[in-house]
Amino acid sequence: MSARHTSPGLFRRVALPVGALLGVIAAAGVTVVALRVTSGADCSGALPLKVAVTPAALDVVNAAAQDYQRSQPVVNGRCVQVQVESRNAADVANELPTAQINPHSLWIPDSSMWAAEAQRQAAETGPEAPKLDIKPSLATSPLVMAGSQQAMSKIGFPVSPVSWAKVVDPRVQISMSDPTMTSEGLASLFVIRTLLGNADGTPKPELVGTLLRVGRSAVPSVRDSFGKVTTDAEKAPLFAATEQSVVANNRAVKDNAVLGAPPKEGTLSFDYPLVRVSRPNEQEGIGEAASQFEKVLRSAETVKRFGEAGFRTVQGAAPAKWSTDVEGVQAGDVKLIETPNADQVSELLRTWGAISLDMRMLTVIDVSGSMLEKGGTNKTRVETATEASMAALSMLPDTTQIGLWAFSTNKKPPNDWIELVPIGPLGEPLAGVTRRKRLEAGASQLPGLVGGGTALNDTTLAAYRHVLSGYDPSKVNSVVLMTDGRNDDVSSIDTAALIETLKREADPAKPVPIIMVGLGDEVDMDALRAISAASGGKAYQARNPEDIRGVLLDAVSQRRCRPTC
Repeated sequence: MSARHTSPGLFRRVALPVGALLGVIAAAGVTVVALRVTSGADCSGALPLKVAVTPAALDVVNAAAQDYQRSQPVVNGRCVQVQVESRNAADVANELPTAQINPHSLWIPDSSMWAAEAQRQAAETGPEAPKLDIKPSLATSPLVMAGSQQAMSKIGFPVSPVSWAKVVDPRVQISMSDPTMTSEGLASLFVIRTLLGNADGTPKPELVGTLLRVGRSAVPSVRDSFGKVTTDAEKAPLFAATEQSVVANNRAVKDNAVLGAPPKEGTLSFDYPLVRVSRPNEQEGIGEAASQFEKVLRSAETVKRFGEAGFRTVQGAAPAKWSTDVEGVQAGDVKLIETPNADQVSELLRTWGAISLDMRMLTVIDVSGSMLEKGGTNKTRVETATEASMAALSMLPDTTQIGLWAFSTNKKPPNDWIELVPIGPLGEPLAGVTRRKRLEAGASQLPGLVGGGTALNDTTLAAYRHVLSGYDPSKVNSVVLMTDGRNDDVSSIDTAALIETLKREADPAKPVPIIMVGLGDEVDMDALRAISAASGGKAYQARNPEDIRGVLLDAVSQRRCRPTC
């Protein structure tokens, strides 16, 4: 919004109440603090300074913009117009590298995680991408475990400190916000990944299982989680939120307050950095205007406003007057975990993307005679494979498409395999019950089907062709085959021919990776590796029964990146 014209090309300072202007424009999502508040010398046009700010800090930044406008800023003879827009950090991070129309010059995300991710993307975009200068923070707020008084008491709070271990406990109801859309979700994912990651950086089965479980109920925004507490505190799940959002919620909502506490293992701090976004073709004077406004954002008055809004200082100090009874949080020191870098953020988003994708998978289980051999748990290999498959199955959402085959020589002449359950959504009705129940019933039949030799090669090719023929481009299509032996069907295609056939029939537009799981020490892993590689898949060896579930979950977590994992 511009000032009144007094003559062509000239802007006169106009005495209008800025507060009234803010109310008019707020509905559009953009606050333009652009008009002069006193009379004075004219300037020869407007210089817009666009600022994107995370919603939690919008009021504080608006107030700072008003302070700045009262100083009647003029750069190169042009009146500076500050335009403050409330924007989700994830959205800005995704748009910045390619945004060319009316771009922002300053950005205040809630976490430098998104600034680092945007900076990484910009570096990969090319010379036309903007330059991001990530400056020091304006305020901080730690990520806390939050929930209704009822939910928090169920995990022992306030008698016992809260723990991230509750997130991985399937008995605890917890909701996670989408890491691709919210900083709270991304930060939670990083903390869980840090606590449940192996030394080599690969995810532990508990991590994959946890993400599969909480991924089913992921919400687009933390506001949804706060809303559940407001409407039904008794049933509302735990969730992760910033300390500041807990304070703000409890000041606005008088009933069903939310409690928030940092987990004892440590947590991330949201750091609200100021990011200068510059482009080669930006208007002259933008840099100077941005520097002037930065001084206001770092002024003592703005720091005070951040504190009044529920933020901690840059050093992490909170107002001493905070109390659990009033704000729902405590003002003590918080143990912090180092914020992830750009590479770690990118890896986190890939992990979540792989796990959260729906899949269409055919599970194929060996029922040859050797599958009756017992392992260290005194269970047969077929029993162990069945239990591990069902454990993984229980973590998948109803939209996942799964089918089940069993195979051994001459199982159903002229084929060496039988279809126990056709591929389809787990939640879909099938002969009076859900397919999930049919899969459980089909798996229970496997021990009774054991017998014969290992018809590996013909079955593998048939399973691959079956999945390929019904390929669903909206899902990750794959075959997971578990066996404890090697191909001993003399009438079948040999291994070399199978590999060549898979390579020949592979369609880059319709990838169907074959995940081979070798059980025990007698399995021919060289053959399994070669077969799976031909399809863009991977072969795993599970020597012990307890390895199988972890192998299946690892295969699920990496399925999106095949064949380049």
